[in-house]
Amino acid sequence: MEITREFLEENRKRFFENRGNRIAQRAAVNNGLLEASIDRVEDRTNRHSFNIELKEKEIRNQKQSGRCWMFAALNLMEYKLCTKYKLKGFELSKNYTLFYDKLERCNYFFDSIIKTVDEDLDGRLVSHILTDPMGDGGQWDMIKNIINKYGLVPAYAMKESVNSSATANLNNYLTKVLRMYAKNLRKSYEKDKDIETLKIMQEEYMIKVFDILSIALGTPPESFDFEVRNEDEEFISDKNLTPQEFFKKHIEVNLDDYISLINAPTRDKEYYKSYTVDFLGNVMELDKVKYVNVPVEVMKSGILKQLKDGEPVWFGCDVGQFFYRKESYLDLSTVKIYDLLDVQYDFSKEDRLDYKESLMTHAMVFVGCDYDETTDKINRYKVENSWGKDAGDRGYLVMSDQWFDEYMYQCLINKKYLDERVLKAYEEEARHLKPWDPMGSLASIKF
Repeated sequence: MEITREFLEENRKRFFENRGNRIAQRAAVNNGLLEASIDRVEDRTNRHSFNIELKEKEIRNQKQSGRCWMFAALNLMEYKLCTKYKLKGFELSKNYTLFYDKLERCNYFFDSIIKTVDEDLDGRLVSHILTDPMGDGGQWDMIKNIINKYGLVPAYAMKESVNSSATANLNNYLTKVLRMYAKNLRKSYEKDKDIETLKIMQEEYMIKVFDILSIALGTPPESFDFEVRNEDEEFISDKNLTPQEFFKKHIEVNLDDYISLINAPTRDKEYYKSYTVDFLGNVMELDKVKYVNVPVEVMKSGILKQLKDGEPVWFGCDVGQFFYRKESYLDLSTVKIYDLLDVQYDFSKEDRLDYKESLMTHAMVFVGCDYDETTDKINRYKVENSWGKDAGDRGYLVMSDQWFDEYMYQCLINKKYLDERVLKAYEEEARHLKPWDPMGSLASIKF
C-alpha cells in the first residue's frame, strides 16, 4: 500500500479521539515503554521466598563481557568446592577459562575455514562462519571441554584483566585478524589447492593467536598453590598443583555425568532425540555440542530432583523477554507492554523460535525453588545471576513457572535424575542441525 496524506490525517484524528491512546501516549512518552507498562496492582505470587534454597555464596560479576555461560558453570564448580571443604566462598578464575576458550575457538575457526574452502565465499555457510568468529558466548559442552582439557585455577592464580572484564576491544581486533587469516587461507587454496599448506599456515597463525591472547589476558599458570581457611578455621593447603590436578583432586566433578536438555517444540525437532549443531564448538578433539530435546515437564522434573538433592542447576534462557530488572522479575504478569500498545500478542514458543523472535541469550543457575510438596508442581525458581550483587535482589532473580514454559530453552541435569528414555536418546547418534539453527545460539548477553 501507499502511505498517503489522507491515511496520515485520518489516523492522526482517530488516534487522538481515543482516550486510552491519549493516556498511553503520555505515560510512555514521559516514562518509557517499560515503566509505563508495569502492573503494580495485581497480586503476585512471584516473591523471593522458596521452600528449597541452597546455601548462598558470593555473587559474581561478569562485567562488560558475554561470559555468562562460563560464570554459571564455574558457579557450580565453586559451590561443589565450598560444600566439600566448608568454605564461606571461593572464586575460580574466569580469565583462565576465557583464555583457553578463545585459543581453542580460534583453532576451531581456522579448521572450519579449511573445511569449507570449496564453498562459495558469499554462500550462507561461509558467511555464517565469518559473521562472528570471536564473540564471548558459549554452550555448556564448550566450557565442559575447556575444563576437561585444561582444568581450573583459583582466581588469585590468574586474576581478571581489563580485557577479560570488558572484552569488546579484544574481540573486535582479534576478529579482524581472524578474518584476514581466513582470507589468506582461502586465497592460498585458490592458488595451489593444497590442504597441507593450509594446515602449516594454521599452525603459524595459532602461534600469533597465542601471543595476542597472552598480551591481552596474561599467560595462564602451569602450577599454583591451593590454600584456604574454612568455616571451622582449619587451614587447607596443597602446593604445586597443575590446573588439571586441582580440578580432579579438589573439585571432583565428573562433567560427563551431566546431560544438556533442551525444550524446542518445533516441527523439525522430535522429542527424545539427540541433536548437535554443525560448525559449533571450541575444542576440536573433544565433545561436540549435544542435547536431548524433551517436553518442558521433563526439564522441570530433573531440576526439582537435582535441587532437592542439594545441587544447583546450570540453565539457558531468553532473559530479556518481559524482564523487569528493578524488581528482579522474570514473569508474564508484570511487564504488560502489549496491553499498553493494545496489541494481541499471539506467538507460541514454536512460532517464536521459527520466526527468530526468541532464542537462548543468557545462562544462569537455579539455586532454589518454591514447589507444592504434595504434587511436586513448581511455582517459582530462585535464580543466581552473574551481574553483581546490585542487580536484582542481592544478585538473585525470581522466575515464574509460566515464564519458564515460554522462555526456558536449556538445562543441565545429572544422569541419575533422568529416566531411561532420555539416557537412551543421549547415547544415540545425534541428528545434525544447521549452524544457524536457534538451538545453536550462544549465551552471551552482557549486563
